[in-house]
Amino acid sequence: MSFTRKSIPLSLLAAILSGSASADFVGLNISASHWTPDLSGSFSSGSSSDIQLNNDLGYSDQTSALVSLSFEHPIPLVPNVKYQGAELNASSNSTLTNNLNFEGQNFVVNSNISSTLDLSHKDIVLYYEILDNWINIDIGLDLKKFDGKVSIRDLDNANNNETINVDETIPMIYLSARFDLPLTGFYVGANIQQLSIGDSSAEDSTLMVGYESSSGLGIEGGIKTFSLELNDASNLNTNLEYDGLYLNGYFHF
Repeated sequence: MSFTRKSIPLSLLAAILSGSASADFVGLNISASHWTPDLSGSFSSGSSSDIQLNNDLGYSDQTSALVSLSFEHPIPLVPNVKYQGAELNASSNSTLTNNLNFEGQNFVVNSNISSTLDLSHKDIVLYYEILDNWINIDIGLDLKKFDGKVSIRDLDNANNNETINVDETIPMIYLSARFDLPLTGFYVGANIQQLSIGDSSAEDSTLMVGYESSSGLGIEGGIKTFSLELNDASNLNTNLEYDGLYLNGYFHF
């Protein structure tokens, strides 16, 4: 599943930021999520042909853990802060049915190979709380820092081993909306982080429904999608998508 990318007009952004920009009280939110996305797409190095995750390398789905911590305060003009860490480290063993070229190295048909796709990252989000009642809207900047790698290794030839390190920081627009259903504790919401620069783009989107008790304990579930298109980032090109269900438990106080 893929969410439609929509740009946010600068005039709307300016109008929103001119409104209320802080929480009414000091708040802390701690959460942990379990995500089971399907993994699809391709990657390549330089001008070589695309390597398909499913057909060439045998990837299908994976399990991922996410943790987050957010801090809100009533100080005017100073943004609230949210930290999130996502573990996106997948690997696969396969026997090639096509010749592949990665980082100038050839991997031939019938080779037994091991591959790793590690796009684990950390997010630092600086945001303002625009509305804080039964409708909650946050907007800000997400700095998404990747610290991973893409590698292919020939199990039959120890010298045939190529790796590209993924060390990129991507700034993204952050938008979060939550609509509380009066007197029930239930709510629906969405988070969208997005960036498009030239031929490269990224989007991290979540649609959820949840319940928060009067004590601040809550649980939510929904659909989370993460897509990444890189064009010659450290000689790496990607067209990847993670898409699946997630479950999140949290404590808000």
